[in-house]
This record gives sequence, C-alpha cells and structure tokens, in this order.
Amino acid sequence: MVVDDHPIWRTAVTRDLDAAGFAVVAEAGGVGAAARRAAAVRPSVVLMDMSLSDGTGTEATAAVLAVSPRSRVLVLSASSERDDVLGAVKAGASGYLVKSASAAELVDAVVATAAGQAVFTPGLAGLVLGEYRRMSASAGRRAGAPPTLTERETEVLRLVAKGLSAKQIAARLTLSHRTVENHVQATLRKLQLANRVELTRYAIEQGLD
Repeated sequence: MVVDDHPIWRTAVTRDLDAAGFAVVAEAGGVGAAARRAAAVRPSVVLMDMSLSDGTGTEATAAVLAVSPRSRVLVLSASSERDDVLGAVKAGASGYLVKSASAAELVDAVVATAAGQAVFTPGLAGLVLGEYRRMSASAGRRAGAPPTLTERETEVLRLVAKGLSAKQIAARLTLSHRTVENHVQATLRKLQLANRVELTRYAIEQGLD
C-alpha cells in the first residue's frame, strides 16, 4: 500500500513497484484513509509519507499498525528531520528512506522490509541507534542501575554522606584537599548530580551513609 498526499507521486511510486513485480493493493492520501484501507487489505508493506492531508506519517503509522499489526511500515519522505525519523520509528515504522532514493533503492528497501529487515537511508540508522542508547541509559538510571564508582570515590562519598567537609575527608584519608575535591567532582559527573546536597541524598538512598 502506498500512502502519500500527492497523487502524482503516488502514481509514480505505484508504477515503479508494479514494474518491479509488486502488487500495489491500495493507495491513500491521509491518516483516516490509510487506516481504513489497511484494515481492509492487510498489506505486507506500507510505504508511508510523513506529510499527509489530515495528519502526519507518525499518526498514520500508528493507526495502520493498530488495525493491521502484521504490516510493516517503510517511511518514504522528503524529510530527514530528527523528530520525524524518531517519531516514525517510535510509532512502529520498520525503516526510513528519503525521497532522493533511486527506484532501484526503493525496490531493494521494499524487499528487505517485507523480509523483516530494518532499512534506513545512510546516516539515519546512526541517529536512531544513538537515541535508543540514550533512552536505554535513561531507563537504567530511572531503574536505579548504579553507575560504576571507583573504590576511592565510594569511600569519599560515604564520608560526604556523613557530613564531613572536604578538609576533614582529606585529613581522614591522608589526601590533599584538591584530590578530595577532584573525587567529589568526578562522582557528581558520573551520577549526573548538581551539588553536594544531591550527592548526600543519593548516598543515603543507596545506604552509603
């Protein structure tokens, strides 16, 4: 199924796919029409534009997959904006091509998408991977996954949580005042905290006090 709000572009894409031996079972120009036709024909692959007559490709992707969950959505859009790419992938799209792709590249991408592969215009795959790594790291922090602190950093953190000043910690551990401050700053960076108050709260929550 081809979803694009420009009839001339839909016709050209359909012609290329027909010539390559694919059966284009439906066309649509908007979110509502895409959902209705996907529910009726259950297409294997949906070529999805990001700008539609009554909404976005992200909305249409979610709507199509809600009524035809086995369909695979391949975005074919003029936009390579970060928000469009990530929005489409989060909505369930299997891949994302920009419209500068050749007819041969499009055919190869449809074949790969039908086979369950993820297809992206060069450069966009790295953007998606980077975002999911960031989300994974953020989820890990929310779940309480402890960052890796050195033994000395942990020792200094325990003493910070007990209310000792940098000078007192330096005397206790036989270190210089500057070395203690360096450990404190390194720990703040690792834990993504702003100050000693937050550092103390973290230490107490982790039972390090």
